[in-house]
Amino acid sequence: MISNQVLQSTVEGLRAITRTELCVMDVDGKTIASTSEELERCTPTARAFADSPADSQEVQGNQFFKIYDEQQLEYILIAGGSGENVYMFGKMAAFQIQNLLVAYKERFDKDNFIKNLLLDNLLLVDIYSRAKKLHIPSDADRVVLIVESGNRDSNTLELVRSAFTGSAHDFVTAVDENTVILVKELQDSDENQEIEKTAAYIIECLEREGIRGNRVSYGTVVREIKEVSRSYKEAKMALDVGKIFFDERAIIAYSELGIGRLIYQLPIPLCKMFIREIFGGKSPDEFDEETLMTISKFFENSLNVSETSRQLFIHRNTLVYRLDKLQKSTGLDLRVFEDAITFKIALMVVKYMRYMETYEY
Repeated sequence: MISNQVLQSTVEGLRAITRTELCVMDVDGKTIASTSEELERCTPTARAFADSPADSQEVQGNQFFKIYDEQQLEYILIAGGSGENVYMFGKMAAFQIQNLLVAYKERFDKDNFIKNLLLDNLLLVDIYSRAKKLHIPSDADRVVLIVESGNRDSNTLELVRSAFTGSAHDFVTAVDENTVILVKELQDSDENQEIEKTAAYIIECLEREGIRGNRVSYGTVVREIKEVSRSYKEAKMALDVGKIFFDERAIIAYSELGIGRLIYQLPIPLCKMFIREIFGGKSPDEFDEETLMTISKFFENSLNVSETSRQLFIHRNTLVYRLDKLQKSTGLDLRVFEDAITFKIALMVVKYMRYMETYEY
């Protein structure tokens, strides 16, 4: 169904070109779009015309036209005035609105198909048959990007849709009120670079409209249309995991999640048991700020004592003292690779647990 706003814009544009007053009514004679208050008073006449067998008719000095949607009467168009020119202009206006109906219906069908495809609501045979009917290639390279706006009340869907409206091969839709989904067909040989550029472009478009704090995540590239739902699930996981372990990044790929992807799938009771077994009654995030900074820098520098002490502006012996102190309290020596891995995972597990507690609350 065409929105009233689009119909109003259409009749105003046609009036500016033809100098003919126009009014669009539904089958019950209710005005939907109009350029003339006088024509809006033709409700009884429009109802009678709707019940008549004629597709076009001159009544009371105005031209009436019927507009159908697959044999179903959808609108009554009234062109103000009589004469050959008014009839011709009215016919043109009816033809334009008829084409809008077809275009919007096709877009709705494609949008509905993409939504069901993302949510795995289609049988394999239906995917290919409907894709063929809608003229959607089944073997193109595609990736799914999910956009989460920093402003939940913004018109993110329409902004993203308008940014990609020029491409017949890209689809923008939404399956919930919090996120916008872009199914992007890839053209460049360097697919990763194209995806990164697309994600950056989306954020730029939203920020240009004053919408801040946006996130974009994306899954892996798929070669067949039946695999689009997998890319969507990956992008969804990337969005969630990114908030926990990569909260400083606006763009995150599924392929970059690393061990965070595994931790995200662990049940909370198992996480608590792991922390309890490694640290007893303590939690690794309860250390003082100085210790946490030391640990963070030590990991950043791949367990290099000299480089870590240099970046922290402390003597090497001071760093060794801190690491020894940490070993006494936890039983883990971060200079030993296996102990460092255990501690790193523990920090990530605790971060995951804290996030889930906040999310559930």
